[in-house]
This record gives sequence, C-alpha cells and structure tokens, in this order.
Amino acid sequence: MISVFDHPWLGGLFAEPDLSALLGPEATLGHMLEMEAAYSRVLGEVGSVEPALAERASAQILAAEPAMSALRSGMAQDGVVVAALVRELKKAVDAEAQAALHKGLTSQDVMDTATILSLKAANDLLADKLGRLRGDLDLLIERFGDRPLMGRTRMQAALPITVKDRVLAWALPLDNHLDRLAELRPRLECLQFGGAAGDRAASGGKAGEISGRLAAELDLAPTAKSWQAMRDGIAEYASWLSLVSGTLGKMGQDAAIMALQGIDEIRLAGGGGSSAMPHKQNPVSAELLVTLARFNAVQVSAMHQALVHEQERSGAAWSLEWMVLPQMVMATGRGLSLALGLCEAIADLGARG
Repeated sequence: MISVFDHPWLGGLFAEPDLSALLGPEATLGHMLEMEAAYSRVLGEVGSVEPALAERASAQILAAEPAMSALRSGMAQDGVVVAALVRELKKAVDAEAQAALHKGLTSQDVMDTATILSLKAANDLLADKLGRLRGDLDLLIERFGDRPLMGRTRMQAALPITVKDRVLAWALPLDNHLDRLAELRPRLECLQFGGAAGDRAASGGKAGEISGRLAAELDLAPTAKSWQAMRDGIAEYASWLSLVSGTLGKMGQDAAIMALQGIDEIRLAGGGGSSAMPHKQNPVSAELLVTLARFNAVQVSAMHQALVHEQERSGAAWSLEWMVLPQMVMATGRGLSLALGLCEAIADLGARG
C-alpha cells in the first residue's frame, strides 16, 4: 500500500472510500467482464455467432471468477491483463460457447472501456459532490455574507469587501466546472472498439452495427472509429480534474490565511492538533486542499505527455495513464469531500471587532 489514498495511516487523511470502490481492482475487473459479456451478446444479435451460444457465453462470462494471481502474472508477462483474463474465461466458458468469446476484440478495447465505465460512475459521484459544495457555499453566504472583510491583493491590505465577495470566488467556478463536466462527458464516456489495429477489420461489414449495439448495451457513446491512439478526451478530462482541485486549493489557501493569528477572519471547529504545542488548532483540511491542487497540477502534465502515441498503439503512453489518471480522480474526490467538511467546520466567518 504505497499510495497515500489507501495507506494504513496516511489514508486517514487522504482516503476516499466511496471513490476507491469505484476505481479499485474489483470494480475494474467487473467492468472488463461486463464488456466481454456484452460483446458476446452483440455477436449473437448481429448474427456473427448463433444467438443461443452468445447468450450462454455471456452468462458464463458474468459468472466467472478469474484468479487475481493469474491476472497479476499475466500482466507481468504480457504487459496487459486481458490476455490472462481471456485464458481465465476459457476455463469458465464451455468449448462450444467460446465461439462468442473475445472474437474481434483486443486488449485495449476491454481495458479502455472498463476504465471509462469506472470514470462514468466516478463522474456521477464528483458531480454530486460539486453540487452539494455549491449549495453549502450558498449557505455560508446566507449566514455570513454581509459581514465585512479586508480585501487583500498581493498579500497586502487593499480595500474593504464582504464575506460574500470572497466566498463567491470559491463558489462561482463550481458552476463552470459542472458545465464543463456535462459538456465533456459525451467526449469521454465513449466505447472503445477497434480490434487489433484499431480499424475494426475483424468485424467486416458488421463493425458499425456491432459498435452501436455494444455502446447501447454498456450505456456509452458510440464512436465512428477507435480512439486507441487519440487520447484527447482522456487528457481533457485530466485537465478538468486539475481545474476543480485548483479551485478547491484556492478555497483552502484563503481559509488558511484567514485563520492566521492576527487576521482571525475565520474560526474552524475541530482543527488539527500538534504533538509539541497542544494549544494549536491547525487548519488541516484547508492545507490539504492546497496540497491536492498542487498534486493534480503536476500530474496533468503527465497526462498531456500521454497524448503522444506512436502509430496505432503505444504501450509507453498508455501505461503512463494507468499510473496517473486514477490518482488524479482520487485527489479531486478527496478535495471535494474536504471542502464539504470545511464548510461544515466554519463556526464564524468575517472580520472581528
């Protein structure tokens, strides 16, 4: 457990259990099986295999329990997990029904589609948290909005403002982020289906029908062509994640400065303690919002590096995504939960005196 998001004690600060469950290995494996089973059904629907065999294969795939140890060793050998997955599925699918197993798919079809299914579920959760945070910030404006604050520019006192002025700078970008997410989801939440070289050649004249039916089965958008070497949708999404965490980082940075002794413009209930100075209440949540924003700002550059796929498929660029993107989603989700908690912890807001 090296990641801070699932570390035995660092996870106490960074963990986001609901999101971890959506992105974790069990969920991803479930989505890979879902993709394989849906594909088998579609092969029957379009007449590529006998429909009864296709249904049987689909049911047996969904009932399969691939061994994680086999998937791990297969990944080490092949650089992708799907070859080992198919070997495991051949143990679960009877010999006759194997005519409907993985014929015309490739590893990237299965892995990318499973990733997108995980991201789709994560996006529902992130959108919900964004909406709730926007509502909580409106409540802060209702409670404290008319109170005075000293406006500060370049860390120096400028002119008087109100609490509403500052909180709106936290709240209004959330509306934009929700709009951006709604706009980009159709570009992101797409079926990956291309076959070995991305040209769907193995499906022949049925490729368009298979793509449309498979996308409908999985509730994803169909595409006219495989996007296996065109990763702009993934990179756009990573940029969106960084924008969200950056807005939350601004909120955290403001709150931490407002909590400084001598400024005392915010009072937070339940701050973090110090091992050496028991009188302190550290603005832990506010600080961590800044940390997560900086983390995602760094990671988004890696996702833009991963745009560079050589020819029809890149192992190097693709595997970079596996390392980076889930961590960015986790950081964004954790930031939203921290921001929601920070709103609840604000006991007083505004200039004293």
